[in-house]
Amino acid sequence: MTIPAQFDAKTVEQKWYDYWMKNNYFHSKPDHRTPYTITIPPPNVTGVLHMGHMLNNTIQDVLIRRARLKGFNACWVPGTDHASIATEAKVVAKLKAEGINKNDLTREEFLKHAWEWTDKYGGTILEQLKQLGCSCDWDRTKFTMDPDMSASVIRSFVDLYNKGQIYRGYRMVNWDPEAKTTLSDEEVIYEERQGKLYHLKYQIEGSNEFVTIATTRPETILGDTAICIHPEDERYFHLKGKKAIVPICNRVIPIIFDEYVDMEFGTGCLKVTPAHDVNDKTLGEKHNLEIIDIFNDDATLNSFGLHYEGKDRFVVREEISKELETIGAMSKVENHINNVGTSERTKAVIEPRLSDQWFLRMEDLVKPAIKAVLESDEIKLYPSRFNNTYAHWLNNIRDWNISRQLWWGQQIPAYFYGDGKEDFVVAETMEDAVKLAQERTGNASLQASDLTQDADALDTWFSSWLWPMAVFGGIMEPENEDFKYYYPTNDLVTGPDILFFWVARMIIAGYEYAGEKPFTNVYLTGLVRDKQGRKMSKSLGNSPEPLGLIEKFGADGVRVGLLLSAAAGNDILFDEELCNQGKGFANKIWNAFRLITGWEVSDAIPQPESSKVAIEWYEAKLQKALLEIEDNFEKYRISDALMAIYKLVWDDFCSWFLEMIKPAYQQPIDSVTFAKAIEMLEANLKLLHPFMPFLTEEIWQHIAERTPEQALIIAEWPKMTAVNETLIADFDFATEVISGIRTIRKDKNIPFKDTIELKVVNAEKASTYFDCIITKLGNVSALGYVSEKVDGALSYRVNSNEYFIPITGNIDIEAEIAKLTEELNYNKGFLKSVLAKLSNEKFVAGAPEKVIEMERKKEADALSKIATIEQSLAGLK
Repeated sequence: MTIPAQFDAKTVEQKWYDYWMKNNYFHSKPDHRTPYTITIPPPNVTGVLHMGHMLNNTIQDVLIRRARLKGFNACWVPGTDHASIATEAKVVAKLKAEGINKNDLTREEFLKHAWEWTDKYGGTILEQLKQLGCSCDWDRTKFTMDPDMSASVIRSFVDLYNKGQIYRGYRMVNWDPEAKTTLSDEEVIYEERQGKLYHLKYQIEGSNEFVTIATTRPETILGDTAICIHPEDERYFHLKGKKAIVPICNRVIPIIFDEYVDMEFGTGCLKVTPAHDVNDKTLGEKHNLEIIDIFNDDATLNSFGLHYEGKDRFVVREEISKELETIGAMSKVENHINNVGTSERTKAVIEPRLSDQWFLRMEDLVKPAIKAVLESDEIKLYPSRFNNTYAHWLNNIRDWNISRQLWWGQQIPAYFYGDGKEDFVVAETMEDAVKLAQERTGNASLQASDLTQDADALDTWFSSWLWPMAVFGGIMEPENEDFKYYYPTNDLVTGPDILFFWVARMIIAGYEYAGEKPFTNVYLTGLVRDKQGRKMSKSLGNSPEPLGLIEKFGADGVRVGLLLSAAAGNDILFDEELCNQGKGFANKIWNAFRLITGWEVSDAIPQPESSKVAIEWYEAKLQKALLEIEDNFEKYRISDALMAIYKLVWDDFCSWFLEMIKPAYQQPIDSVTFAKAIEMLEANLKLLHPFMPFLTEEIWQHIAERTPEQALIIAEWPKMTAVNETLIADFDFATEVISGIRTIRKDKNIPFKDTIELKVVNAEKASTYFDCIITKLGNVSALGYVSEKVDGALSYRVNSNEYFIPITGNIDIEAEIAKLTEELNYNKGFLKSVLAKLSNEKFVAGAPEKVIEMERKKEADALSKIATIEQSLAGLK
């Protein structure tokens, strides 16, 4: 095959992805090998690839490709999440644009539109992952609304209900007026906002006296059903048994006394609105107060809002405050910072609301999940600092509100057969529900038409908490071959923002249904931010288009660029230059490959000693790098693992090894060395493949004709052997010797084609093993060891060793003496200034220890330079 001069990522990526797919390398089925399993954090079905997905899925692909190379039966299950709130909102918006109101549709009609939307956009993100190189088992692709997945969710609900863990309750919930559904506590984001505190006057019935209360929400006075005062507050003893009049609506409400009120806060009087505040509801139940809900489901006011009916709550807040002022019921208004709850998904301000909802008791379910991470270490979080976050959430867990007022999602399997709140049965199918209802009522003539299924859908997280089990059929058929082989999975890669929403809940579900952990390791990535540290968002316009980056830098370049900056758990300051660096690395590897394959190979010439030594050294470096790489992978330091490979290939392989074995100009390379060079290149390709799959497969297939069974994707990871640390240390010393020669050649304008002699005073007793390398890379005609310094020579030091290069006719000795004298005088002057500082008692007494240390180092460096220069001058005179 002809080797192109440039690496063409675009052509190569499509070619090899098609090849991998054609040969079914990504597909896994149970066999004799040890499984290595990852389940993808399912992205929203209507989503598109963003930078967070790019990072997260690149890491997963690195882990899965490495496992494949290490001989595991690697299985990476892809899929998408139905994302009930987000998807329903998009479908509603689409219908609205077409002039269709969701409320005018039946559930079946709406779901038809939702499925059309999903079928049209649902596969987009998975197709984009293919362009990144993700080697998912696409045959196993799952969607959380697939029939078998939905069946798993329904079975889970029925099981937990029958165990007494799920119950229906009339509770104060978090209401999202934009999505028109409840949210769990974890889906509410609290943020500080500048607001106002309104001081309102309520007249005491039958008198001219007023009491003042302070509120941030004047519109809710229309739902007030009491004023509450602390029973020991002497200021208001005279109001016991009296009533107050609510401004505007003129409702007469009781004045109650309860220790809940803080006498020191505000006026000591509290307005009680049981329908719109969780604490007020508790007071209302205790004192048997009326409950008046003033809001519609979209947070406009209902008929209890009087002349404000139909208006939005925030519009009413402005208008009612003016009316209160006009009628003299407003005493003052102050600026006030509020902690406002907003919907994580729609960003709407949450409204506390009373409604019948379904809840899952968490107190007992959570115990195995706490033990697994915080006590037994069965599951490890990386970085471990997230253990504290995990502990805080799970130790303070509340019952989970799992019902949502949505149609897109698994419909709650509760069937009502009467008008009472308790007149329902829970069953997996309508047929089962009818039988249960007949038993419950004693009415054998009850039919499906007499039953009405609860209209609510289940929280999306209640579906996805079963993900690692359900994708393998573990809920419906726990004894099936796939589930028993692949579960528990190995690694989970996700963001810390869903550590509670998803990760903790999957752990809870795993112990509840399978009796064991769902995964062993959780790798928590950081957020991808721009180089200014800002979170990437469409509104800021600072989020690059991922496919555009792949087009510009190639998938391998983007993968390397992302991973070089992705320390575990730390946010990534993304800069396109990192992808350019990744692209540059790909070009470096390609050029190294072209260099090797461009050499003429001869069986007739013997292997030079320098090549033999170089191969021995590089094998040692490779083994040392393997140790470092393995250690980093064990600690989930993926970025550090890549950096170790980067340095091995760029520095050790390209900069040193290839130079050491490179044949002389227009001369052939011996076949033994060439074969070893190819072997080392192939080892590098194996290490690089998880990170740069396209480039490495392209080079691998160019090296030799390969059958599908010999493809790099299923090759064998390099085997680990003992590391020759002495050899590595000796070479590090030799590189300094070579650098010294190169510096003198550069400073003295000695062309590399001109040979030089090198004399060594080996006070260091350094190894001579790499002398053949020093000779070759320094173009040294003769390397000899002497016991004393050499006169009339240029010199330099490496540790205590002295190296002398005898002067030849092409060096101007007088000019060299002048140059060295000038350099000597400069260093003496510099030393004098340093000594002056160190002899100053005030400076030494007052300066920080680090500063003193730095000055002493400057002194030592200057003394060393002066000694070397003086020695060089002595040799020239």
